[in-house]
Amino acid sequence: AQFSTTSIIQTQRIQNTNLNPFPTRTEDLVRLFRVACPPAICKPIAFQAGAAGEGMRVAAVSSSTPPATTSLLPYRHKQPPPPPLPQVGTARNPKSLLSRCKTINHVRQLHADIIKTGHIRNPFVAGNLLELLAITFPDAMDEAGLVFSHLEFPVAAHYNVMMRGYTAKDSPRDAIALFLQMLEDPVEPDAHSFSCALKSSSRLFAVDLGEGIHGLVVKFGVDGSAFVRNTLIHAYASFGYVDSARKLFDEMAERNVVAWNSMFAGYAKNGDWAEVVRLFGEMRVLDIQPDEVTLICVLTACGRVGDLGLGEWIHGHIKEVGVKPSRNLVTALVDMYGKCGQLDTARQLFDGMPERDVVAWSAMISAYNQWSRCRHALALFNEMQIAKVPPNEVTMVSVLSSCAVLGALENGKWVHFYVEKNKLRMTVNLGTALIDFYAKCGSIDNALKVFERMRQRNVLSWSVIIQGLANNGQGREAIAMFSRMQKENVKPNDVTFIGVLSACSHSGLVDEGWRYFASMSKDYGIRPRIEHYGCMVDMLGRAGMIEEAHCFIKNMPIPPNAIVWRTLLASCKVHGNVEVAEDALRHIMKLEPEHSGDYILLSSIYASAGRWDDSLRMRSEMKKRGIKKIPGCSLIEVDGVIHEFFAEDIMHPQSKEIYVAVEDMMQKLKASGYVPNTAEARLDADEEDKEISVSHHSEKLAIVFGLIHTLPGTTIRISKNLRVCNDCHSATKMISKVFNREIVVRDRNRFHHFRNGSCSCNDYW
Repeated sequence: AQFSTTSIIQTQRIQNTNLNPFPTRTEDLVRLFRVACPPAICKPIAFQAGAAGEGMRVAAVSSSTPPATTSLLPYRHKQPPPPPLPQVGTARNPKSLLSRCKTINHVRQLHADIIKTGHIRNPFVAGNLLELLAITFPDAMDEAGLVFSHLEFPVAAHYNVMMRGYTAKDSPRDAIALFLQMLEDPVEPDAHSFSCALKSSSRLFAVDLGEGIHGLVVKFGVDGSAFVRNTLIHAYASFGYVDSARKLFDEMAERNVVAWNSMFAGYAKNGDWAEVVRLFGEMRVLDIQPDEVTLICVLTACGRVGDLGLGEWIHGHIKEVGVKPSRNLVTALVDMYGKCGQLDTARQLFDGMPERDVVAWSAMISAYNQWSRCRHALALFNEMQIAKVPPNEVTMVSVLSSCAVLGALENGKWVHFYVEKNKLRMTVNLGTALIDFYAKCGSIDNALKVFERMRQRNVLSWSVIIQGLANNGQGREAIAMFSRMQKENVKPNDVTFIGVLSACSHSGLVDEGWRYFASMSKDYGIRPRIEHYGCMVDMLGRAGMIEEAHCFIKNMPIPPNAIVWRTLLASCKVHGNVEVAEDALRHIMKLEPEHSGDYILLSSIYASAGRWDDSLRMRSEMKKRGIKKIPGCSLIEVDGVIHEFFAEDIMHPQSKEIYVAVEDMMQKLKASGYVPNTAEARLDADEEDKEISVSHHSEKLAIVFGLIHTLPGTTIRISKNLRVCNDCHSATKMISKVFNREIVVRDRNRFHHFRNGSCSCNDYW
């Protein structure tokens, strides 16, 4: 259908019951703009290629004489003079009465009186009435449209109020359509008109409209207005044309703080936080005083780039000025200190806030989550619930992440229930966080359910479910999910391929792994990172190809880190390759000489090979270097409470009951054929003490606690900070069979799903 702004006017004025006839699609608005503003009137110049791939679209081309076929500004008849305005008396001054209206009913009563007395023809009175209906009482926007449609001679201020109302009501398309109507009516737009139109075009991400409006700005000679120039900077930054916005900014003769804030916001919107910090340095050199908006944006940037020094300077500046900071500014300080790792300072500021909104709570919870203070994050979330502050998406994502780290399945399930009960919008970020949480808690079926129910997915959603399947021992299912991702034309990224290569490793798909590794750069232009090389070493090691893995590391185009060598060392333990293990440890000691687990692993390899002297030498080397073994720690959640156990722990209030149950459990396991593996116990202890020592490992204590406090048949879920030792792995397989329990253990490397005496890792971890 051919759209015209004239038909919009007629439709609105004839069908007063249908006050929203504007086009609903951005492309229709663009077509309308091209009808209303043909190139002969306003023709923005296309971008010139610049250093950053973009340039400026700032000029407008106009002819000296108007084309014969157009009646648009500035070549049209002037507006007919309005009839004499009714006199406004002081006794019942409508403007004064309007300013005192407190409710929409008061406005409606006064509206009727204004029509009756004829004061509606006074543009100032009409403007005040429109502002009340469109801005002060935004739910009365339809009534504002009715008033506007009956104005005989609307002026620019009336259009501006309506456009502001539509923008505030999140109806930018209606605002743009009204701007187009303004161009057809004999009303000349002013700076505020262009500002509203530019804001709406940026909200729609309608680049063509924004360019055209910029051309009109130049045509009508308002490009020198600082007000309009600031809006132009904001619009181009919203379109992603930051270089263009910066050129407009640099060309300004005088830049007030609003202009600086527009540029800060542009860099922030495009994620260039380092440039925000750098630009603020320029602002300080010019001795321009920042306002609160400036400080909030720069503090956010400091948190993103980890610039604690600048953040502390801003905090000192706030104290020096002596003005009491607003809640938003204090929240920005909490966020900055939290992201920079200064959690105690952040918490002091947070606790000192007289009023805390959801943003403040979320900032503190996110900080705890970022720095792995997950228990603090969950405790603070509980306080937030007691304070009756409804959480938002950011809160939920952080809480779910903390639950995932702790393996707190019940806590995370409550969050999921809260989201559904309160009908919170399931955004891509929230859905992906739920998938990640369930996968990291070993509940991969629930992760798949969330994934399938998501209406929209991004590449991260696919990557998380692929990695989750791989880590939970479902490598072939992960590969199938990747194939489905490709069929749905979702382009994988480097994170996706970490999951794919992990899946090949866990499933023994060596040939497929090589093919996917080559496909990264060949088909997708992705340069492999150290994580991808680590996956390949793990894949070769799992397949028993120790020499090939060793050679692969030596020929890597980037220097291998300790994790890559540690992966090879773990493979050597499984396959008993002492020579390569010794070389791997030599490289690890050069990179991370204080890591106790590597010495213990090689000591275990020596012990398995019967080289007891070498095994004892490794333990002595640890003592000589002052390296202490990291204590094993296992977590279990029962009835929403997280319980923590260390090896030979006696701090738990139920420790006596637990150790009695451990002894009983070990007797039952031995009766079923279990033989304790004491190779990793203290070498200077006798055999009986060794057996007692391994029976008191943290995961065994946690499992016994789960057996005591959960119903028969209930799945027991454990999270451990270290790699599961050989004895605990063998014992847990036997426990799953003897006690008829599924046991899910997440150690430092992967998930272990123990069922009926076997493990999903196939005894390789």
